Amino acid sequence: MKNHTGILALIIIAVVMTTLGFNLQSFGLTEKDKGEKPLVLAFIPQENPEKLIGDIEVITEYLQSELGIPVKGFVSLDHAAAVEALRNGEADISFMGGLPYVLAHEKIGAQVILSEVYRGSPTYTGRVFVLKESGIENLGDLKGKSIAFADPISESGYIYPLETFVEAGLLKRGQDPKEYFGNVYFAGGYQQAIQAMANGLVDAAGVSQFAEFLLTPEQLETVKWISESEPIPSHLVCVRKGLSQERVQAFKQAMLKLNEPEHRYLLKHVYNPDGYIEASHSDYESVEVKAREYGYIQ
Repeated sequence: MKNHTGILALIIIAVVMTTLGFNLQSFGLTEKDKGEKPLVLAFIPQENPEKLIGDIEVITEYLQSELGIPVKGFVSLDHAAAVEALRNGEADISFMGGLPYVLAHEKIGAQVILSEVYRGSPTYTGRVFVLKESGIENLGDLKGKSIAFADPISESGYIYPLETFVEAGLLKRGQDPKEYFGNVYFAGGYQQAIQAMANGLVDAAGVSQFAEFLLTPEQLETVKWISESEPIPSHLVCVRKGLSQERVQAFKQAMLKLNEPEHRYLLKHVYNPDGYIEASHSDYESVEVKAREYGYIQ
C-alpha cells in the first residue's frame, strides 16, 4: 500500500478522457507577468477538465474584479500535481479534497481557509457504484472483478470507498487492493471513473456519492450503489505557506460573497456547491487520522 501510484489505468484514462474531450490547459501562466504578481489558483479535475477550463475563465474574472489584482488559474493533472504546485509556488491557492489537503498541510504547511457546503451539508460520503444489470449485489460479489477509483490521493475517490471493503471484512487496512480485485484502476477524476463503470469498462467505481450527477440521465437509470462510507468533511480551499495574509483575507471574503443572492450564479463555476463556510485544520482531523491509518502520513 506504500506505493499508491503504482496502479495505473492508461487505457481507461485515454478512452474516458478522449470521450470527455480532455484538454489540459492553463491561463496565461507561460506569459511574463506585468505589474503586480498574479494570484494563481489550482483546480483539480474531479469533473470534465474541459468544462473546468471555461469555469476558470469565469471565476478568475470575478475574483480579479473583486481583488483588483491579476488572477490566473489552471487545471492540475491530479491531486498530487496540485499539492506539488503549492509546494513549488506555482499555485497560491488550491481547490481540493480533504486527503490531498492533509498531505499538503503535513508536508508543506498548507492551510485550509474555506469548506464547501453541498446539498445542504458540510459532509458527504464515498460510495461503490455498479451497473444494475451486472448481477453484483454486494461488495463480496466484486472479488476478482475490476474497479475504477478517481485518484490515489483522494478521500471519497479512493480511501473511503476502499474502507467499506475493510469494514465488510473483505480487505485488511493497508492490504494491496490488487489482492482482492482482478484489476484496480485510477481514472483521473470522479467523472472519468464513474463513466468507465457506466460504459462497461470496469465492473465498479469507488467515488463520491455525488459522482452520479456526472452521468447522463440515461446512464443514471442504469447504475446503483452497493456501499457507503462514513461522513467525510467536504472539499475545501487551501492556501500555500507564506502567502500574504492580505491576499488570503481578500480572497476569502471574495469567495464568501458567492453566498450572497446576487453572486450565487457563480457557484456553478467552482464545482457547484451550495456555498462556502470558513474552515480550519481541526475540521479535517478525521481525514488526517485516516491518512495515517493508510500510510500516507507517517
